[in-house]
Amino acid sequence: MTAPDAGRGIGTGITGTNGSPRGSFRILHVSTGNVCRSPITERLTRHALADRLGDPLWGGLIVESAGTWGHEGAPMEANAETVLADFGADPSGFVGRELLDDHVIRADLVLTATRDHRAQVISMGHSAGLRTFTLKEFTRLVRAIDPATLPPLEDGVVERARALVRAAAALRGWLLAPTAEADEVFDPYGAPLPFFRSIGDEINEALDPVVTALTGVRAGA
Repeated sequence: MTAPDAGRGIGTGITGTNGSPRGSFRILHVSTGNVCRSPITERLTRHALADRLGDPLWGGLIVESAGTWGHEGAPMEANAETVLADFGADPSGFVGRELLDDHVIRADLVLTATRDHRAQVISMGHSAGLRTFTLKEFTRLVRAIDPATLPPLEDGVVERARALVRAAAALRGWLLAPTAEADEVFDPYGAPLPFFRSIGDEINEALDPVVTALTGVRAGA
């Protein structure tokens, strides 16, 4: 398997049932243009995983992003790069992509910025419903899952990640958002840097319990 940065995280070799390399778990972040929210979320996820696991391959986790109206080949917004630098994450080498069927087919977990993005991913088919959540929705569900019910790290991060998605999907109908807006990450496109930074803080806060659940390692541990 190639390192996640090569080919935007597309691995090679023997594949599993969803097209991902066997022994890997592919996380796809989705927003609209793939130049603001999803690049920030992708690179913050990678940064957090590297910090927790200390492994450039993150135990088999592959992290990438795309946009429902993606600016194919475009760089991320300059303010998004600044936000990533604030967190010590690497914004370099990013290239925007339009969301394609193949991205959804190959993903083991799709995390979207908004409910509309979630609906668009699910409408593409490919049995995406049970593995597609908004980022904040997934965070809320993950917080309710007892880590002791997940496979131990000795079984591998990939097995733990698959179990986490199954557990979150089982909880979805029982643990609803307090408001419609609670599951949304609003679009900072065209906004000044302070708003970008507030969105970055929001995304980072939502990602923290997710990465902790995936890796079994808390930030700063």
